[in-house]
Amino acid sequence: MTDYQRTDDEEMYFSSGVAAFEAKHFSRAIQLLSPFADQGDMMAQHMLAIMYQNGLGITQNDNYAYNWMVKSAEQGYAIAQHGVGFMYLQGECVAKNGEKAVEWFTKAGEQGLQGSLTTLAMMYDQGDGVEQDKEKAKKLYKQAGFDDLS
Repeated sequence: MTDYQRTDDEEMYFSSGVAAFEAKHFSRAIQLLSPFADQGDMMAQHMLAIMYQNGLGITQNDNYAYNWMVKSAEQGYAIAQHGVGFMYLQGECVAKNGEKAVEWFTKAGEQGLQGSLTTLAMMYDQGDGVEQDKEKAKKLYKQAGFDDLS
């Protein structure tokens, strides 16, 4: 949702949807946030992905979870990029794919998401989904804000 400005009424509904999500009133959150996700709001798309992935307020659905997460991630929402990376790393909602996990964690990491940098570092450190590369892991840990972990 790039250049679209919400009206005051829409902002109220969106804020109510976020509040419902945070209060774990997921059925209500889905009702309020779905129209925004359909219009391309990356935050609403991410929250719907979480709800579908975990069956919160709705029947769990891997395809919907993955599709909403990718839509959000493709718009540059770092938390969703991390979410897609995690899906590929763990084989949740999609087939396990270390290369794609690295791609999405890298995108989120480039935006400064510490969790993605740390996850990448661990992947390289342990050779999980990628060829083990201790030097690359060390650089990523440092980039994530950790001191020397030797």
